[in-house]
Amino acid sequence: MRLIHTSDWHLGRSFHGVGLLGAQSAYLDHLVDVVRDEAVDAVVVAGDVYDRAIPAPDAVELLSESIVRLREAGAEVVIAPGNHDSARRLGFGSVILERAGVHIRTGIEDIGRPVLVGGAAIYPLPYLDPASCTVTDGLGVSVRSHAAVLGAAMGRVRADAAGRGPQTVVAAHCFASGGTVSDSERDITVGGVSMVPAGIFSGVAYTALGHLHRPQEIAPGVRYSGSPVAMSFSEAGHTKGSLLVDLAVDGAVRVEQVDAPVERPVAVLRGTLDELLTDARHVHAEQSYVQATLTDAVRPRRAMDQLRRRFPFALSLQLDPVAAPTPVRARATTVSGRPSIEVCTDFVAAMRPGRPAGEAERALLVEALEGSRARRSRADDEGQAGGADATRGAA
Repeated sequence: MRLIHTSDWHLGRSFHGVGLLGAQSAYLDHLVDVVRDEAVDAVVVAGDVYDRAIPAPDAVELLSESIVRLREAGAEVVIAPGNHDSARRLGFGSVILERAGVHIRTGIEDIGRPVLVGGAAIYPLPYLDPASCTVTDGLGVSVRSHAAVLGAAMGRVRADAAGRGPQTVVAAHCFASGGTVSDSERDITVGGVSMVPAGIFSGVAYTALGHLHRPQEIAPGVRYSGSPVAMSFSEAGHTKGSLLVDLAVDGAVRVEQVDAPVERPVAVLRGTLDELLTDARHVHAEQSYVQATLTDAVRPRRAMDQLRRRFPFALSLQLDPVAAPTPVRARATTVSGRPSIEVCTDFVAAMRPGRPAGEAERALLVEALEGSRARRSRADDEGQAGGADATRGAA
C-alpha cells in the first residue's frame, strides 16, 4: 500500500501580511499530480488543514476542490483535525463523505475505528486537547495532559490493530518529544505537560504526525512531514514537501521525501545596510521574502525603502547595532524558545533569591499557564466568529 503523508496546510494563512493561498494552491496542484503519477492509494493529512477554526470562504473552496481532485486521481483521503481546525466544522457531513472515500474523523467515538485501504488499517486521531473535559471524560483519563489522552487513544488503536495485519498507520497531531520547533506553530505546550514521548506510538508500522513545521523523523517509523509552505523566517533552508510511504505486506516501511514547489523562498540576512545592498553573496535573496537584521551602529534613514530597491519582497526589518549595550538582549536570548514554565520559575528565582519555586508553586504556575492558553484559544475562535457574524450582518 502506498500513501502520501502531509500535514499543516494552514489554508488561509498569511506571512507578514502576504496571503499564502496562491502558494498553498500550487502545492495542492502538485499533490494531485504526485497522487496520479505515483499511484498513491491514500492521502493522509495529519491536521491543521485550515489556519483558523472559522476559515475564510476561499480557503474552504480550495479544500473542497482539492479533495475532489485527489479522489479523481485515485486516492482515498484521510484527515485528522489539528489544533488550528474546528473539528466540528471540518467534520460536517463526514458520514456522507466517508461513502465517497473522504474520511474525516473528528469524534472520540471514532478513535480505534480504522480507515481500511487495501490491506492497511489507517487510524486518524483528532487533536485531543487535554484541557477539555469532554476529551478527558470520553477517554476515561483523569490526568489532563497530552500524554494521558494520547496514551488512552493509542490503547484503543492497539486493541483494534491486534486483530488485523501488520500494515497499520496512525495519523496524529501533537508535539512529540525530540521534535524541532519553528516560529510559526501555535504553542500547545505548557511546561512540557503537552509534550508526548515518541514511544507512545509503539505497536504500529508508521505514525504520520502533524504540528511541527520542519520535516523530521522522531523515532523509527514516527515522522513529521512538515508544512508544505514556509510560514516563518525560522523555516529558511527547510526542504518543504510530503512523504511518500510504501507499506509492505509484512509492515516494512520505506519513506521518500517528495519536494514541494516553492513559489517564493525565504531568506534571513544580517549585516550593515551597505553590506546588504552591495554584497554579491546576497544575489540569491533578491526574489525571496527577506528578513534583514541591520548591524549599523546608527539606524539608517529609510532603511526599508533602501532594502526594497534590491530586495523588493523584504518583509521584516530588525536592528541589532554591534556597538550597542547588550544586557536587555541577553535576557531576551535566555527567554527565546524556552518552555513558558521554565521562564516563570526562573523569574521567581531571580525575584526571590535563595527560594526557588517549590513543587506546589510550579503546579500552580502550570495550571495558570494552561488556563491562559485555553482562554486565548477560545477568545481567538470567538473573535473569528464575531467577525463572521458582523460580515453577515453588513451583507
